[in-house]
Amino acid sequence: MKVFIAGMDGYLGWALAVYLGSRGHDIYGVDAFLRRKWVNDEGESHSISPIAAMPERLQAFQEQIGRPAWFREGNLCDFEFIRSALAEASPDAIIHFGEQPSAPFSMIDREHCILTHENNMFGTLNVLYAMAECCPSAHLIKLGTMGEYGTPNVDIPEGFFTIEYKGRTDTLPFPRQAGSWYHQTKVHDTNNIMFACKVWGLRSTDLMQGVVYGTRLSEMKDDQRLLTRLDIDGLFGTAVNRFCAEAVIGHPLTPYGAGGQTRSFINIRDSMRCIELVLENPAANGEYRVFNQFTEVLSVVQLAEKVKAAGEKANLEVTVHPIRNPRVESESHYYNPDNSKFRALGLDPVHMDDALPGMLVDLSRWRDRIESKKNCLIPKVEWRESAPGVPVGHAGSGA
Repeated sequence: MKVFIAGMDGYLGWALAVYLGSRGHDIYGVDAFLRRKWVNDEGESHSISPIAAMPERLQAFQEQIGRPAWFREGNLCDFEFIRSALAEASPDAIIHFGEQPSAPFSMIDREHCILTHENNMFGTLNVLYAMAECCPSAHLIKLGTMGEYGTPNVDIPEGFFTIEYKGRTDTLPFPRQAGSWYHQTKVHDTNNIMFACKVWGLRSTDLMQGVVYGTRLSEMKDDQRLLTRLDIDGLFGTAVNRFCAEAVIGHPLTPYGAGGQTRSFINIRDSMRCIELVLENPAANGEYRVFNQFTEVLSVVQLAEKVKAAGEKANLEVTVHPIRNPRVESESHYYNPDNSKFRALGLDPVHMDDALPGMLVDLSRWRDRIESKKNCLIPKVEWRESAPGVPVGHAGSGA
């Protein structure tokens, strides 16, 4: 299958290229390398795993996988670029990872909010228009986020639910309650893709993915050039990866606030496997569907406890020191999302307890790189301060 990956240089994009390439798929990819720039400039950090430049990555890909990967550098916000790329590639499937992925980044100030909206929404609209023109039969697999749903006080279905109101019944999109400007752009993407499928007959699977963790795939072998990136800074680092990095250097684990925030999580290998399952079981023409892509539901405190236990088994001294929550969010809430679709397709998930020891081994090899950026572990962006004229501590839940 010819698979086109938008955002191929990223944490998930490069891992997916290696994973699917190892399974016989022809890989086509584009990237503007903005993630590298943003982490360096805005996060004042770098990938903890030492990642190669794209020419080296492509050389390693060809050597290890046995055939080349097609790649073009460019921005999805440039319509002529993405139209030309899709026309040249003529893919069977488009995997859309090419977005600004950080909630804290989007909350820095007005400029970063607007940048996130322009990059994510305009890029996605360009993909939809170029797809409709150049490869309308392709299957669009779009990376959404479980964060679109928020934390409602009812169970979370997979995209849609059936409701009865004033004696009438209908199946409607489940309400979205975004927690940041970044999450708002994902909600807009969902609405735009659903509309494009309706009016143009495109087909798409929208993956509401949980927080991804993990350092590598076995398909990367021992070739360092095939490693994917891993970030720990306050803008682009996520909780599990950050906690593991903290454990390795003896830094206290830093859950935000009371730590009762409960979210869904998935190992990077399961993330790749889920996309493979969707490729093998595509949406029908004109169909827009939603899969919730996660394997475990845990609170931030439970995450810290798991990393602490794994660290102690590895003879690391691990402590936990909660810090003030910079976000506006509920720290105690109901959370029960459904993920039955992937399980029905045969997903056999990796459990976090089994994955953490290997992550700690990898991160221990890169201890010096973590130490050099340990000041970036503590978040610097306040949700409350991003609102003009709103005093800190008076912006709602979690203040």
